[in-house]
Amino acid sequence: MQLFAKTLDPDIFNVVFDEALLEEAEREPDHSEVLRLWHPSKPLAVIGRSSPWQTEVNHAFCQQENIPVVRRCSGGQSIVTGPGCLMYAVLLDYRRRPELRMLDAAHRFVMTKMQSALQTIGIQSLIEGTSDLTVNGRKVSGNAMRCKKNWFIYHGTMICDMDIRVIENCLGAPFRQPEYRQQRSHQDFLAQLNTTPAKLSAAIIETWPTSGKFQLSDRLEAETAKLFETKYSTDVWNQKV
Repeated sequence: MQLFAKTLDPDIFNVVFDEALLEEAEREPDHSEVLRLWHPSKPLAVIGRSSPWQTEVNHAFCQQENIPVVRRCSGGQSIVTGPGCLMYAVLLDYRRRPELRMLDAAHRFVMTKMQSALQTIGIQSLIEGTSDLTVNGRKVSGNAMRCKKNWFIYHGTMICDMDIRVIENCLGAPFRQPEYRQQRSHQDFLAQLNTTPAKLSAAIIETWPTSGKFQLSDRLEAETAKLFETKYSTDVWNQKV
């Protein structure tokens, strides 16, 4: 039993939009680098590109609570986001930053920036696993990336005041776990940041200078809707692993 997203509401639009934005940058050599932030309006389960849909998400609970499920374009494990989480994405150009073609360097570059943003509001965090931020040994941010020839998009979630019990109920055990997790449940492994999404947004914007302002074009909005219709709303994509 599952409830895959079949309608393009604003939260699902934001998941699909990251891939549409990446594809647009690949087509346009002079595209600007982009930082974008968004706030989910309701709980949403997002499956990693290569995560097993059958075991990483509790589909019976999601269906019971009317929580949509959608697979994203990037790797990493499945997550649940919702009100009280801050979602971010950075679109970066390999030609301007050739050193970031090394995956470890890309993870370190973005995670260090996010770490710095937290530090400006008095929160000390560590980078653990491949791309997690932790506070006192508990995960507060999970992150992933999708790479193309000239561009990559790096995105993640920052848990502020979202109820972690919702995450616990929506997700099964991940099929890969970082060593520092030590087999802990989601409830024992995850933690909230001692800040608000608004304060964290301001800190991230201050930390990430970008070249000019990004505006959503009618064409990119249409491309996002088309990508949802042909890919993200299909069982072929959502149930592929």
